[in-house]
Amino acid sequence: MAVASLPMYDLPEVTWALDALWGSIARNLERRGVEGVPQKLVHGRPLHDLWADPDLFISQCCGFDIVKSYTRKLQPLATPRYVARECDNCSYCSMVIVPANSKVSHIEDLRGTVCAVNGPESHSGMNALRALIAPIAQGRRFFAHVEETGTHADSVALVASGKADVAAIDCVTYALLERHRPAAIEGTRVLCQTERGPGIPYVTRTDIDPLTVAHMRAAIVDAFADRETEAAREA
Repeated sequence: MAVASLPMYDLPEVTWALDALWGSIARNLERRGVEGVPQKLVHGRPLHDLWADPDLFISQCCGFDIVKSYTRKLQPLATPRYVARECDNCSYCSMVIVPANSKVSHIEDLRGTVCAVNGPESHSGMNALRALIAPIAQGRRFFAHVEETGTHADSVALVASGKADVAAIDCVTYALLERHRPAAIEGTRVLCQTERGPGIPYVTRTDIDPLTVAHMRAAIVDAFADRETEAAREA
């Protein structure tokens, strides 16, 4: 059975919006004659299980993962334009956060501290921060310890509690937390931001036939122009 997922910003507070957006995409695909379109999104499944699934239909995958590990398995379809702060057209960045009471005023002040990352293959949580640190570190150890948390929300919680001194948080995730869980970021402040990079695209398998890929792209574009998805897109 074909699998559809939009996992990258799937906070419980916006699950309804993702389901509504997928409903529009699915209807557009069916109108184009595409068969076997999943009627519901899969929520909560581990990302790498999704991306390696031979039945994957449409998903989202960080561009860093695509070029590093999934070049032969996944191809980009379209990249949304988010209006979250610090997004620019189809690019995004990460907010580098520290505890609210931290005396750190510059990225160089973080030498020898504890860093929280959501995962070692995350662009927004690890790679973008590594690029920011590399010119300062000059090939030497910079952080005393790096704690892997599993999610951006858990990284925020670790910094807010004072158990970590810094984390890089995808700016879209940060905006969603700021809107839906303001208490979660109360114990943190933004130190700076990373360089912008390509936003997270919708993807499909590389073995999907070109005509279906074209239908997928058109269906996504139409869903984003659908007046019935306006509330979901705003959320």
